[in-house]
Amino acid sequence: MVHKPADRAVPKTPMKTAPEISTALKNKLSQLPRSAGCYLFLDRRGKVLYVGKAKVLKHRVRSYFQAGAKHDPKTAAMIKKVTDVRLLVTDTETEALILEANLVRENRPRYNITLKDDKRYPYLKITTQEPYPRLLVVRKVVKDGNAYFGPYTNVKAMRRTVKLISRVFQIRSCNLVIPPPGKRTYRVCLDYFIKRCPGPCEFKISEADYGELIHGACLFLAGRSKELFKQLEKRMAEASDRESFEEAALLRDQLQALSSVTQKQKVLTDEGVNRDILAFDREEKDAVVVALQIRDGIMIGRQEFHLTCGAQDTSQSIVTAFIKQYYLHSPLLPDEIYLPVDIEDSDLITKWLQTSKRGRLKLIRPKRGEKLRLVRMAQDNATLVLKDLLLQRKGHSERVPKSLLALADVIMLEAPPQTIAAFDISHLGESNAVASCVVFEKARPRKSEYRHFNIKVKAPDDYAAMKEVVGRYFKRLLKEKKPLPDLLLIDGGRGQLTSAAEALHELNLHDQPMIGLAKRIDEIVFPYESENRMLPRTSPALHLLQALRDEAHRFANSLQRKKSRKRLVASELTEIKGIGPVRQQALLNHFGSVASIKKAGIDQLTGVSGMTAKAARDLKSHFDRKTTPRVAGRRKS
Repeated sequence: MVHKPADRAVPKTPMKTAPEISTALKNKLSQLPRSAGCYLFLDRRGKVLYVGKAKVLKHRVRSYFQAGAKHDPKTAAMIKKVTDVRLLVTDTETEALILEANLVRENRPRYNITLKDDKRYPYLKITTQEPYPRLLVVRKVVKDGNAYFGPYTNVKAMRRTVKLISRVFQIRSCNLVIPPPGKRTYRVCLDYFIKRCPGPCEFKISEADYGELIHGACLFLAGRSKELFKQLEKRMAEASDRESFEEAALLRDQLQALSSVTQKQKVLTDEGVNRDILAFDREEKDAVVVALQIRDGIMIGRQEFHLTCGAQDTSQSIVTAFIKQYYLHSPLLPDEIYLPVDIEDSDLITKWLQTSKRGRLKLIRPKRGEKLRLVRMAQDNATLVLKDLLLQRKGHSERVPKSLLALADVIMLEAPPQTIAAFDISHLGESNAVASCVVFEKARPRKSEYRHFNIKVKAPDDYAAMKEVVGRYFKRLLKEKKPLPDLLLIDGGRGQLTSAAEALHELNLHDQPMIGLAKRIDEIVFPYESENRMLPRTSPALHLLQALRDEAHRFANSLQRKKSRKRLVASELTEIKGIGPVRQQALLNHFGSVASIKKAGIDQLTGVSGMTAKAARDLKSHFDRKTTPRVAGRRKS
């Protein structure tokens, strides 16, 4: 007999369920179109969380919410916050790509990779729509027919470029309207006499000749130095043949000035091809992209961009996001862009840039030789820029404010007090005694550490109240094993300070630095010194202490006002028969205030949860009696 093996129980794998979504969102997902377009994920407040594009919206959007979908932690966290989806349908995927870049730039969603502060980078604008154009620094590119160059991430280098162009090409720097309106006339300024302006305001140069200067400036800004040199040499030879030696000398000076600039830059191979060399480096949520700009074989500049990204974002997604956002608004495109990694939608992005910018652009991922060497050179630049960024941030975070340095010197601390806790007592006679504790970290409020206290001792004993509050606060810090503040500030004079010191001694905290700030003339009070210390009114240490004292006072008063309002409301409603605490809270939640309750009718009051018809009538008649004016009259004898 053959014995069959016993059937083994196969463990059931847990089913992966789809993310929990609302019924309204489910209905939207069931009616998604099959066309191309963009989708925007919104949270419950209507804020845009993420912008994406899709060739088929139905497939792409529904993939986020399918059961068993494998999402990285960043996407999974985003899906939990999505409450609505907004769709924008386009005719082609290329249009969706352009729309996506614009929407990301406009909304700056949290879960997209975005250029940080990209809107602040300046551009150079030449007003070619004017008869005598000007060179301006602007912050926004507008489709107005003028010539734009940039963006320039290095503002100092841009300013040097503006000075060079003004000196070499003599572009006017005034804001005059030329030709002048009506019968108005202008006179040349000092720039004309020092050879910095050709004097178009008095028409000392023709519009055509001024246009030649503008054309040269545009070629220089576009990086077409080889073409510019040929034109200047040709014009210089023509001026010499005409025996116009002054014009020839001016052109010679322009050539020498421009040559001295370009000779300082690195000359590379393939002079006829304009290219951008991209590279990036990252650390956690910070990424830096560097673009080396090579025009006519000369490196004319290095642009640096800081991007914010998630820890799960790949190198491909970072470079793809940069190309979409940067080159969408770039006035000029190179012939080639060298990439450090292969990117997503490479063919689609190339087609989009060639169509929208009317260029012959190519995206190239170098593998060997001179091109790979250029990418590695850009990579070294990106690493240096990222290190500088992180060092600057670290230096900023470790920088000690002057007020803390001054305070440490005044109260003779070994190191500046990074964290300061300030206490204040507030009461109204014998009622509503409260206290506050505010914490400043590096001379700035840290509101997450603010605390309110209800005083247990009988008011108005400020000394006992201060001892109670300080003791409770430090006992809690010791219990939770939290760091103690570097300095304790007591709002008050020697009595309050001594009471706080007693509370600390009972907890064996004898070395806790502490001072008081007397209210009358803002004297600094020390716990074991008989004399107070006055600081000059201009002292940054005094300003910091006053800010701490005022903030503690404000925070204590906020609780005092809140308790007073509750007491007034409670006293007005509790005196009504049949209106207990539950009904009081229900009425206030429904109407918002006692004033609104007074205006409500019987039907409205009855509609509140827990209110009966009798309770509503009693409430209404109570307020009617209080608002009915008494009529004075003569008593009957």
